[in-house]
Amino acid sequence: MLKLPKAESAEAFDALDEGVLRAGAEELLRELGVDAAAHRFASGSLPVYAAGELVLKLFPQVYRSEFPVETGVLRAIHGQLPIATPRVTAAGERDGWGFVLMERMPGTPLTGVWDRIAPGDRDRLADELGTAVAALHALAPPEIDDWWPDDWDGFVAGQRAGCVDRQRSRGLSEAWLDRIPEALDVDLTDRRRVLLHTEIMRDHLLVAPGADGRWRFSGLIDFEPAMRGAPEYEFVGVGCFVAEGDRRFLGRFLRAYRHPVDDGFPRRMVAWSLLHYFSNLPAWMKRLPPAASFDELAERWFGVA
Repeated sequence: MLKLPKAESAEAFDALDEGVLRAGAEELLRELGVDAAAHRFASGSLPVYAAGELVLKLFPQVYRSEFPVETGVLRAIHGQLPIATPRVTAAGERDGWGFVLMERMPGTPLTGVWDRIAPGDRDRLADELGTAVAALHALAPPEIDDWWPDDWDGFVAGQRAGCVDRQRSRGLSEAWLDRIPEALDVDLTDRRRVLLHTEIMRDHLLVAPGADGRWRFSGLIDFEPAMRGAPEYEFVGVGCFVAEGDRRFLGRFLRAYRHPVDDGFPRRMVAWSLLHYFSNLPAWMKRLPPAASFDELAERWFGVA
């Protein structure tokens, strides 16, 4: 019987032979009764394979903690949102790896078709996304053992304390690093704890044209980094990786979500962007509207119309 290889460190995972991994994935699919070749998706941090009408997602030992989160959240939210999410058909462990077998969502990532979408369709997508995220945040988070972080305030405090060093390690210039303490000097107090996707971005939103030729959402995927925390944390992904500086899109999203926008909103979002677990300001600056200061960045990335 073919086995999935060991990957107990990030370095070991990065060094895996794709042929060996795919062979193990196909053996697992056969054990699950799926008679289809496995074709790995090009994007994504974890191995994800298309297998006919299904998708197999694998979680190596080093990222094993993400497996119960993805499985638990997908099972809890399936059929509960205006945007479809994958139905889990099987989940378990094999050779120390976690695996989730789920239905394959139709459509194509929003990334590849954004430039082809007419302004009116973008308006409708913004409205639909705002409604869907509000519905997600209204759901009770599922019970998942050892779900990190269990202390949101502690997580935020840790992100705040390490922010300058973290951004320095990612190549942010000293001129910007010196301004981080001022950028973080905003009130982020929010006692609400909601179910967060945390990475709502064009790559994770699938769309398909309807019978009338207008684009509509067909799926929302990738829930392994889901967390429980303050609602505005979610809007970092929407602002930086969906709207990407489109003030009209972000404004319509927020109104559909029914989130009040005050004068302090853009600055709070800059702070959340710096504190986000996946924050990489130098990389984001290369693809988002340019700015010479955090105040200017706040308006260009998180201003609304």
